[in-house]
Amino acid sequence: MRLSFFAPIALALGLLFHASPTLAQEDITVSGEVLDMTCYLHKGSKGRRHRACAEMCAEKGLPIGILTDDEEVYLLIEDHDGPEPYAAAVKLAGKKVSIRGKKYTKGNVTGIMVLEATAK
Repeated sequence: MRLSFFAPIALALGLLFHASPTLAQEDITVSGEVLDMTCYLHKGSKGRRHRACAEMCAEKGLPIGILTDDEEVYLLIEDHDGPEPYAAAVKLAGKKVSIRGKKYTKGNVTGIMVLEATAK
């Protein structure tokens, strides 16, 4: 009896809180340093002295981001339908770049789906 009572409630709550896809909020272009997010979040590592490690971590597939000239940090994400620009960003780890893409925010995380990555 209890199971039949709670099942519809559980189903309704599941539908209510089901995660929906996030739509891109805007096109964005930012300039800054491509970071390996692991070392940056863990130790604050960035800059020329960290470049070799950033390159190694990015090539391993660890998450990358960009620290903008305004000190904002964005997670960089790959467009699965066009992965080449993200791959270019990976190769620029530890370097100053310009990133153009689609901005997404979910919860407290803001990312950019990379559409173009160019060295500065």
